[in-house]
Amino acid sequence: MEPRSLRHLWSRRRLRHRQPVFGFLERAIRRERSFKRAIVLATAAAIVVILKVVPWGQYLTAAIATEARRVAGRTLGRPRDRQAIDESWANFRRLGIDLTRPRIAAFYASSEPAFQGLLRYAGMDPEHGLLRWGNYDWTLLLSSKVFEPDDQGRSYRMRPGVRSVWLRGKLAPTPGAPAFYLVPDGPELAEAIRGTGAVVFEGSRQITNSWGLRGPEPDPRAPVRGLVLGDSYMQGMFIGDDETPPECLRRYLDRALATRVSIVNTGVMGYSPEQYYHSLIAFAGRFSPHFVVVSIYANDCGNEVDATGRGEGNWKEGKYWLDRIVKHCREHRWPCLVVPAPFELNLLKRRKPAFYPGAMVNPLELDSVMYLDPSEDFLNAHLRSLIDRRRSYQSTTGCLLFNKNIGDRHFSAAGAEVWAESVGRRLVLVMEKERAFRETPGAEARPGTVETEPRAAPAIPTSLRGAPGEPSTSSEYPR
Repeated sequence: MEPRSLRHLWSRRRLRHRQPVFGFLERAIRRERSFKRAIVLATAAAIVVILKVVPWGQYLTAAIATEARRVAGRTLGRPRDRQAIDESWANFRRLGIDLTRPRIAAFYASSEPAFQGLLRYAGMDPEHGLLRWGNYDWTLLLSSKVFEPDDQGRSYRMRPGVRSVWLRGKLAPTPGAPAFYLVPDGPELAEAIRGTGAVVFEGSRQITNSWGLRGPEPDPRAPVRGLVLGDSYMQGMFIGDDETPPECLRRYLDRALATRVSIVNTGVMGYSPEQYYHSLIAFAGRFSPHFVVVSIYANDCGNEVDATGRGEGNWKEGKYWLDRIVKHCREHRWPCLVVPAPFELNLLKRRKPAFYPGAMVNPLELDSVMYLDPSEDFLNAHLRSLIDRRRSYQSTTGCLLFNKNIGDRHFSAAGAEVWAESVGRRLVLVMEKERAFRETPGAEARPGTVETEPRAAPAIPTSLRGAPGEPSTSSEYPR
C-alpha cells in the first residue's frame, strides 16, 4: 500500500476512535483557552507598562541593558567601560528623582497653609522645587530661586547675584529628600515664615557674585590667583560671606605675600568629587589659577558614619574623579593641594585616621607635599581654646571650631580661620620653593627631578610683590 494511503487510513482510524464530547463541554474548553490567552496578553501588556512608565521599571530596563553591555564587554576582553558606569549612575539618580517627586507632592498637600506659602516663596513647592542629585548618592530638594540646574556635570549650581539666608527652627523633614532651606532673602521673607516655626539664622546671609559663586568678584588679573574646590565646608554653612574658609585663605595670603590675591570659591553644599571635577573644568580656564585646593570630606564617597567608623565607602569612584582633577592640574602645571576636612568626632574622641581620611586618600597618587591634613592644627587650636576658657571660668563643653552650638558639624568662623592658616602656610612654602628653584638655576637639582620644557600656563609671578601676571617658566612644582 502506498504511503499516502497509509496516512489516510490512519487519520480515519483516529477520527473513528475519537472520544465524543458534549457541545457545552467543547464551548467551555474554548472559553477557558481564550481566557488563558487573555491573561497572558494582559500580563505582557502590564509588564510593558511597568517597564516603560513606572520609575522602577524604567530603572530596571536601563540597568539590564547597561549590565548586558558590561558583561558582553568583559566576555570579549574589553577594558572597563567608564561609559557604562556613568550610565548606571545616571539611571540610579534619575530613579531617585522620579520616586521622590510624588512624595514631595504628598508632603506639600498635607502641610499647613502657612508652610505651603513658605515653600512657594522659596521655590520649593512641587511645581517649582529643584530636585537634583547630590551628596554622592542623595536626592536633594533645593530652592529654584537660589539654585538652578546644571547639565554639564555639576547637577546644580547657585544662581549669580542672589542674596539668600538660612532658615532654621521647627521645619518638618521632607520625605525622600533632604531639604536645604537656603532661601531668598527678600522683603517678603518675614511674612513667608510667619506661623511656620521657621526663623532666620542671622549671620548666615550670602550673596553670589556674577560667576554664581560665594565670595568677592573673581579677579583674573590678580598677581596671585587660587581656585578652591569643595562642598558645604568650603561654601560655608551658617557663617557670613567674609567668614568662609576660602575668604579667610585669601586674607591670609594677602598678608603673607604682601600682594593682591584672588580666590575663586567653587564650594557648593552637596557636592562630591564628580562635581569638584566639573567645577574645575567650568572655572579654571577662565580664571587661570596659580594653585588649586581640593577640599574633600568623609561623605564624598558614601555615608560619613560608615567612612569614619569603618572605613567603608565607594573609594574607587572617588579615586576616579580625584585622579582626573590631579591629572588636569598637572597638565596645566597648577599645584594641586588635597585637604581633607577634619571630622569633629575624630578630633574629640578616638582617632581613626586609617578609616578617614586614610581609606579615601591612600589610593591617590599624591606627592606628600601636595597633601595636607589640618587635623593637628585643629586639635592644637581646640586645646588652646580649652585652656583659655578654663582660665576665664567659661564653659569648656564642645569645640568652638565647629557649629556645635546649633548642632551642626561644619566649620564655625573660628574653624574657618584655622583651616585657612593651615592651608595658607603650606601654599606659601610651595610658592617660596618654586621661587627658590627658579632664582637659583645653578644650584644642584633636587633628587628625582626631571628637566622639562617651560610651561605656558600662568604660574606664580616672578616677584610676589610685583610684576602682576608675569608667568613663571619653572617646571619644579611637585608631582
